[in-house]
Order: sequence, then C-alpha cells, then structure tokens
Amino acid sequence: MKLIVGLGNPGNEYKNTRHNIGFMVLDRIADSYNESFNKENFFGKYFMSNIKGEKVIFLKPQKYMNLSGEVVRDFVFYYKIDIKDIIIIIDDLDLPTGKIRLRTHGSSGGHNGLKNIFSNLNTEKIKRIKIGISNNKNIDTKDYVLGNISKEEKDIMDDAISKVADIVIESLTTDFDELIYKYN
Repeated sequence: MKLIVGLGNPGNEYKNTRHNIGFMVLDRIADSYNESFNKENFFGKYFMSNIKGEKVIFLKPQKYMNLSGEVVRDFVFYYKIDIKDIIIIIDDLDLPTGKIRLRTHGSSGGHNGLKNIFSNLNTEKIKRIKIGISNNKNIDTKDYVLGNISKEEKDIMDDAISKVADIVIESLTTDFDELIYKYN
C-alpha cells in the first residue's frame, strides 16, 4: 500500500495559499479520478483507490502544518505502510515559483511540516516532491507562505500542480530514482 500525503493547512482561509500546494496537487488527482476526500480518520481527510494495480491512500492532514507528522504517523502505523511507500508533496521557499524537485532523503530545509513528519517517523529518508513558491524577502516568511497565490503566479503554479499530479501517478509504476533523473 502506498501513502501519498499533500501538506497544507485546514480551513477555507488557507485554501489558495502557497503553503497549501500539497493539498492542491491531491485535489487535482482526486478530480482526475472522480474521487473526493470523503473519509476522515486520525485527523486526516483521505480517499483510497486502486490505481495502476496499486492500493493508494491519498491523505490531507487536518492538523495544522506543524503537526501534520502526527497524522502521517497514525496512518503509517494503522495501515502498516512501509516508509519506502510514502511520498510527501510540499511547497519550497528556496525554489523558484513552479520549479519541481524530487528527493529521497535529506533535511527538512526548514519546512516545519516536513520536520514534524521526520520527528514522528524517526527518519529523513522519506520521498518528497517539492514545488517552488520562491521567497519574497520583503514579506515576513509566515505571511508570505500563508499568502494567496498571486495572479502572476497562478498559471505557473497550475502547470506545476498538474505536472506533480502526473508525477505522483507515474511514481506508482516507476522507480522514484528514475523519476528524479527524469524530472530534476
């Protein structure tokens, strides 16, 4: 069983913010498979599907970003998911807007949601797909990541969200290292 986690914050006030890019990717996948996040457990909204012969849980943690690792941990333990079968989708301040980067391990890069997942699963060896949101040094970081995606960024981000949705589906049948080589 695979676990695909999109990180974000619950609530309509965060819906179109840069920090919710992980939720946006999962929403795109759900739409393309006529699914919805109609199940809730362990403070997470999710749906299960069988895609390309793989049983997959698509999860949007409903605790705030900094506590999302608790939700991921509970799903991992309950469903007995191997760490190698997890992919986390996150925003990245250090990448240009819309730039995509895949990683199999490494530090959190200061991302508090990822940091909490590492802490709760006791490893940094977790696959992740990062989408760049740039960084405006003239705006406080918290205000920037919790700010809405601007009109100028919208098309770039829509393209990145679609591409990452496709990469996630491709990851179900393709080795992640191959995807790193292909997309980084």
